[in-house]
Amino acid sequence: MLALSRNTVRQILRSAPAPASASDAGPGVPHAYLKSAFERAQGNVVRIGELLAADYEMTVSYSTLTRWVREAGLRAPPVRAGEYTFAPGEEMQHDTSPHRVTLGDKTVTAQCAGLVLAYSRRLFIQYYPRYTRFEAKEFLLDAVRFMDGACPQCVIDNTSVMLAAGAGADAVIAPEMAAFARTLGFAFRAHRVGNPDRKGRIERNFFFVETNFLPGRSFTDFDDLNRQALAWCQEVANAKPKRVLGMSPESAYVLEKPFLRPLPSVLPPVYEVFERVVDLSGYVSLDANRYSVPERLVGQTVTVYKTPARVAIHHRHAVVASHLRLIGQRDARRTDAAHHPTPARASRTPAVEVQLGDDSPELAAYARALQQRGHGRGLRALRRLLQIQRTYPRAAFLAAVRQAAHYGLYDLGRLEKLILQEVAGNFFALNDILDDDA
Repeated sequence: MLALSRNTVRQILRSAPAPASASDAGPGVPHAYLKSAFERAQGNVVRIGELLAADYEMTVSYSTLTRWVREAGLRAPPVRAGEYTFAPGEEMQHDTSPHRVTLGDKTVTAQCAGLVLAYSRRLFIQYYPRYTRFEAKEFLLDAVRFMDGACPQCVIDNTSVMLAAGAGADAVIAPEMAAFARTLGFAFRAHRVGNPDRKGRIERNFFFVETNFLPGRSFTDFDDLNRQALAWCQEVANAKPKRVLGMSPESAYVLEKPFLRPLPSVLPPVYEVFERVVDLSGYVSLDANRYSVPERLVGQTVTVYKTPARVAIHHRHAVVASHLRLIGQRDARRTDAAHHPTPARASRTPAVEVQLGDDSPELAAYARALQQRGHGRGLRALRRLLQIQRTYPRAAFLAAVRQAAHYGLYDLGRLEKLILQEVAGNFFALNDILDDDA
């Protein structure tokens, strides 16, 4: 039929590739290997390509690899996804995400808290060493200040920081968080469990933060980290035009701003109150750190007020100490020098030397030599010399000192004997008295 010789037909048949079997993903790649590579790469198709290049010396395009993965049934085919649309001022979304950041020379896990307006996509983020209800109140207050208003609804996930019980539509917001949000003009709403796309506006921004803000930046502490995060929100995240908006979030915010609920004239304070007993070192403990208190209050009960920036300590309704709050540290101290004055070590050597040296230069020289030969600072010998000076007459004492210095006698017992000899000979004429009595 083809007008070819038998030899040509044989040659073509022999050189034709064998049909792929059901156990092969592609030319020379068994399904078993592809499944193993998929598990080793944790579903990352790019990594599967690297494994194929290392094990089979094959370079396969990304589209081919994804087709092999789908045909092997290792990944479910994508399903059609919908899209949430929001009117200006309708909703804002809040969530947190752990990020690895470098503070100084140490890498720590910090909690990145973010809030975004659903319509304009205006973003605000801050970092905290941990995220409790105290930090949540601090962040939400800063966020609505940054937005200069609030949407009536804030969508959150089912975190215990905000919820007291339940989940999704049955979630019960913690009373203190519900009251705090109500003061700012909004209410929390938890999305259905396993449906993070409901707050996709903020979820997508965390990836943007990790790939754009954190790389190539260094931070000294949490204050520096949050200053740079705020500047990044203003100069990069909110200034970059978005294709879906056709403008930047900052420009879209101008359209949304009139629809936001205004903030109250008096914003709620963020603080926590603790009762502490001042320890024997004159400190109170708070969040694994210690803050100094006047030492007169050792053993007393004080009231500690923790605010986002400071720690105030009250005793009997009066402020006795105020410190900058230690953030992201453990076993650190804040000490006010006025609380624990260092007592000056009283040295009585100068006073003794002055009292001895007032009499004569010879006595001062003898006292210095005596001090050099004594133990330690020579206080004991100087005090005894001063006692001897006060006990005996001045003339006899100075005469004995001159005689002892001349012969190098620094034994105070022998000095006292010299004084007694001088006293007996010059001050008590016993022979004359006996003659008169006779």
